[in-house]
Amino acid sequence: MSAASLIAAALVASSVLAFVAFFLTRGSRESEEMARRLNQYGGSAVAAGPPRVKTGNALRDLLDSVTSGLNPVLSRTSHTGKLADDLQKADIKLKSSEWILAVAGLGVLVGLIAALRFGSVVAFLPCPFIVWILSGLFLRLRQGRRSRAFNNQLGDTLTLLSNALKAGHSFAQALATVSKNANPPIADEFGRATREIALGITVDDALTHMVQRNKSDDFDLMVTAVQIQRVVGGNLAEILDTIAFTIRERVRIQGEIRTLTAQARASGIIITLLPIFLAVLLSFISPSYFGPMLTDPFGHIMLGVGVFSIAIGAGIIQKIVKIEV
Repeated sequence: MSAASLIAAALVASSVLAFVAFFLTRGSRESEEMARRLNQYGGSAVAAGPPRVKTGNALRDLLDSVTSGLNPVLSRTSHTGKLADDLQKADIKLKSSEWILAVAGLGVLVGLIAALRFGSVVAFLPCPFIVWILSGLFLRLRQGRRSRAFNNQLGDTLTLLSNALKAGHSFAQALATVSKNANPPIADEFGRATREIALGITVDDALTHMVQRNKSDDFDLMVTAVQIQRVVGGNLAEILDTIAFTIRERVRIQGEIRTLTAQARASGIIITLLPIFLAVLLSFISPSYFGPMLTDPFGHIMLGVGVFSIAIGAGIIQKIVKIEV
């Protein structure tokens, strides 16, 4: 067997392992994490670090060992902490090592497909980089979707919080009421704040952490009002009702704007992706027709001008349809 075949086999094995890690490690994550935390109170286990919990599945235990071994290495870089925050904001319940392993495996697999299709190792090289960029875009899309859902629920949530205060609950008890009666994702955030308060963190710090996790101007306004009220006093329930009305009106106006600009946004997406889709399609169904664009220097110039023009057009369309309220 040649060296190229061995390298290809190793790459295929790593990509398969990454995909299996991505899907299998999603199961029973919460129970395993709880068990790890409980093991910290086991005496001698504290000094040596919490032992890994065996799940009974040999493959899953192996993958958990691999990701646990990667965590100390990744923890030395500042990028890992930012990645963990991004995964949390996108509501993706994966560790940084698991996400990196999945993205690397997908990049290797796409690169192998491209190398086999074009018969050149050069086609493999940009694929992992492109997949990494697309994974970042995917995280941004998930974060934006979760942020919109959070903002859409905020007005009704503040009303529920105000009603709990009017019923005689303390502010911490009102937060717990919201976490039990609201819907995700806002119930998850208030539930986390409630657990932080129960562990001894002050209410102001718990609210500040929520603001850091959710980049929402409306929620920042609410937290600022609560913190000011806790210093100077006043009717917090009435303040929350006023803020809730303002937020509902802003959400309503934003919905109307998104409806009016939906056609322009869809046109921008189609116009941006259509040339790329056609280029990939032609490269697969008719390599001889599209080949000069990849081999001839003048074709490289045309591709560069085309990509630059697409980027400029997409940016202009986004500026037009993005209206701040």
